[in-house]
Amino acid sequence: MSRKPYPSDISEEEWHFVAPYLTLMDVNAPQRQHDLREVFNALGWLARAGAPWRLLPHDLPPWQMVYQQFRRWDEAGCFEAMVNDMRSIIRVSEGRQGQPSAVVLDGRTLQSSCESGVRAGYDGYKRRRGSKVHMAVDTLGQLIAMTVTSADEQERAQVKALCEAVQEATGETVKLAWADQGYTGEQARQDAQASEIDLQIVKLPEAKKGFVLLPRRWVVERSFGWLSRFRRLNRDFERLPQVLASLHFVVFAILMLPKAAAVIAAAGSS
Repeated sequence: MSRKPYPSDISEEEWHFVAPYLTLMDVNAPQRQHDLREVFNALGWLARAGAPWRLLPHDLPPWQMVYQQFRRWDEAGCFEAMVNDMRSIIRVSEGRQGQPSAVVLDGRTLQSSCESGVRAGYDGYKRRRGSKVHMAVDTLGQLIAMTVTSADEQERAQVKALCEAVQEATGETVKLAWADQGYTGEQARQDAQASEIDLQIVKLPEAKKGFVLLPRRWVVERSFGWLSRFRRLNRDFERLPQVLASLHFVVFAILMLPKAAAVIAAAGSS
């Protein structure tokens, strides 16, 4: 690498883990003009800095090439496969089963931008116009599945899609899901049961005074806090909902890489 490193660049150990997931063609293919590691570094820089695609620094690959390769990786399911494998590695390293038996569901509303277009809806509870990201995470806060809708969509309406995606990603190991009161209702419970998941609602205390740490629900809120460190995900800057969803998987891959690479390195040296 001839340029000066950015703080968002991945390490050599992390790249050894990532490379097999991102290599869609032979490394010596004549179509390849840019190093894949630099393309992934460009994605990391974009997510951290929050800049538009066209404002990628000149010492990184051209933005058109980075975007095109990002879409190819997305269509091939590279980021989801990477996150799924790292989730299992980290869970096993902490003495847990590779696939979770319980998940936590929640959604967050991202303020719209001019790029959001007709997807932007009004969230009356948050008093914000934008897009809503619905996420399912394991009990460690690691991403399993997600959907993107207009902000005026109810959380309970996404239970069916989320539970189906969770079971597909985990091999149908999940039996329990915790959620907040936005997921109440008989239809949401039936949608979860259709995927053989028991949906349990964690309610606020009736006499709440001040901040209350709610059991289980705090896990997904912490995951939202992790995402807030990446400025690209602080608002909805994407024209396509699948791009917004894919960037969430990219960010979780970046968050999980140091720990997963350390586990692999420790296993190799023992």
